[in-house]
This record gives sequence, structure tokens and C-alpha cells, in this order.
Amino acid sequence: MLASTLAACGGDGESSRPTLNWYNFPDDSGALQEAADRCSRESGGRYRIVYNKLPRAADGQRQQMVRRLAAEDDSLDILGLDITWAAEFAEARWIKEWTGENKRRATEGTLDVPLQTATWKGKLYAVPYNTNIQLLWYRKDLVPKPPTTWAEMLDMSRELARQGKPHFVEIQGAQYEGLTVWFNSLINSAGGSILNKSATEPSLGPPAVKAASIMRDLARSPAADPSLPNQMEDQNRLAMESGVAAFEINYPFVYPSMKSNNPALFKNFRWAVYPRVDADRPSRPTIGGIDLAVSAYSRHPDLAFDAALCLRDRENQLNAALKGGLPPTLRAIYDEPDFMKEYPFSKEVLASLESASVRPLTPAYQNVSIAVSHTLSPPSDIQPESDVDTIREQIDKALRSEGVIP
Repeated sequence: MLASTLAACGGDGESSRPTLNWYNFPDDSGALQEAADRCSRESGGRYRIVYNKLPRAADGQRQQMVRRLAAEDDSLDILGLDITWAAEFAEARWIKEWTGENKRRATEGTLDVPLQTATWKGKLYAVPYNTNIQLLWYRKDLVPKPPTTWAEMLDMSRELARQGKPHFVEIQGAQYEGLTVWFNSLINSAGGSILNKSATEPSLGPPAVKAASIMRDLARSPAADPSLPNQMEDQNRLAMESGVAAFEINYPFVYPSMKSNNPALFKNFRWAVYPRVDADRPSRPTIGGIDLAVSAYSRHPDLAFDAALCLRDRENQLNAALKGGLPPTLRAIYDEPDFMKEYPFSKEVLASLESASVRPLTPAYQNVSIAVSHTLSPPSDIQPESDVDTIREQIDKALRSEGVIP
């Protein structure tokens, strides 16, 4: 009986180590599990990290964490947050602020724009783990020189259609977050933003009308895939691989997929930076990614901060990039020979990240995104001026409501 009691209390070295539960998106590459195992070994026996896989859909991930944090569940330690959630979770006081040495280590060598996603009201609430950015992918056999603007791309598409050649521009047109990202990238590329700098009211204005006009013009042109109103990133990838498209706006995961699924077409698969709205103004595509936060209810917050820094260190970020295709948030990795070899488009990714835009930083982001995606769906029915007015009204209401939504 005494032996059983000692075992239950964690008398052996392994079970006596504090367990840190890391909740993150489900990774099929194995890179995240390897990061958890490596950091556990290198902790010197101070902790053991258990990688818990969240649902695949972002909404399901957020819903699970929101419910458990609202219940003050102390079994959550390290949280893999979509980059749009930090403001909401910070405002709800569900995550701890990064200060002192932890903040210094989190920000040192980290790209500036990803850091913006982890910041709320001038305070750091998470550390950028990985990032993501869209590029323009195109077929060199159809388009020897990539377009630099949206207008130029649509003109090329029309000419290819006239010649009876593949001509679609694959992009996310379904009524979901991807449609909001498209609008956000265009409005920022046009010199505007969805919210003002203090995130207290909508900004929008002429840049928003221009962004909505580009979306409508594409949807009503030969460039539009017939499935545009229902397409997400993976449908875009499949359409490009099938050979019906000349252009694709998508994330770098399409590169290894094309290489594996259509080697013949891969020989002519090329990339360029996101198209500009105005020829004399750089494009500002919207970044994605995951930030690591420490739960306000963790029983081991000091260890959780240390573990989060280990999980996103150089070795683990490089491994995640090479195995899982996740662009790093540490600037120095973009000069690593192994990364540059695996990512022949690393130069374009880095340039895009350094001039990128972020989605509106507000606790009411979910409401803001819904207002945009529902109003602009389907893209072919967009009425630029009136729809922007509708978005403005709905965002204004969202910003005056409670920040946390069910």
C-alpha cells in the first residue's frame, strides 16, 4: 500500500517533473512533436512538454480554448494562438504579459510585423512561433514575365482566355476568413486599413472602395474560376495543379504539393511577390501564423515562458520550416543555406513579410471578419461603395459591443 501511495504521488524522477500542456494546431509533419521532445530533454529535468492537438479548423481551435479558459482550466499552459486572437485573449485576461528577460528573448531577432500580431495596447502577450504569407504563383509557359499589378494580371488573363489557353486566377472567394484576408491585403496595398491605428473605429474610405472594386472586377472577368464563390486555399491548389489556371494567390504549401502531384507542370511553376494595387505603391499582403502565449491559469507560468521560448528557437523553427513548410519568424533563418535550398522563394517571402500588413488588432476581430466576409460574398455581387458603407456600420457596432464572442 505504501509503495502504491508513493507511486501515485510521483515518487520517480519522470512523473515528478511538472507537465506543461502545449495546445496547438495538428501538425502532420512531426516537427511540433519533435520540438516538444527536444525541449523536454534539454530542460534538464525541469519540465516535460506534452503536445496536445487542437481541431483542424481555426474556429474549433479557438472555441475549445475559449471555453476552457473561461472556466479557468489550469491544465492549459502554452497556447498556440492564431495571430488574430492575442488581443481578444489579452483583453479577457486569459494570457500573461511577456516582460523583462522573457520579453527581450522573445523580441530579439524576431521580424517586426509578426511581433505586431502578438502585441495589444503596447504590451507583448505572445511570442511569434511561425508566420505565413501569400505569393503570386504562375505558369511560366503561359506568362514569361509575372504581372506586377492586379490590373496587369487581369489583362493577361483576358488575353490568355482569348487565345483559348488556361487563364483563371485562383484565389479565396468563399464566405470565410480567406475572403477577409483578400480584402485586407488589397485595402492595405491601396494605402488604407480596415480600422484606425488605435482600433477604436473603422477607417476604410477610398482604399476600401478600390479594394472591393478589384474583387468585383476579377469575379466578373474571364479570370474568375466558376467555383470562385466556394473556393478556399486547398481548392485553389487543386485547380492550379489540374492545369486550368494561369495564376494563383496562395501560401507556400502549394510549392511542394505541385512538385509531388504534377511534376510536369511543376517545371513551369514560378512565383513572385503579391500583386500591387497601384503601380507606384508596394503591395502589403496579410500575414498568417501562430503565436505562443502562456495561460493566465497555468500552474507553472515561469516554466511555461521558458518552454515557449525553446519551442520557437532557431533549431525548432528551422525544422518546422523544412518539414512542415512553416515560414520562420526569426530573421536569421532566412540566411540559412538549408532553408534557402528548401525555400527557393525565401527572398520573396522575406521581402513580403517585411512589408506585410496584419489583420485588424482588436478583441472584436471575429465580428469584424464576419462583417467583411458576409458583406463581400459572393464577390461578383459586390457593390463597392454601398458594401463598404455596410461594412463600416457593422464594424462600428462590433467595436462598441463586448470583445469576446461565443
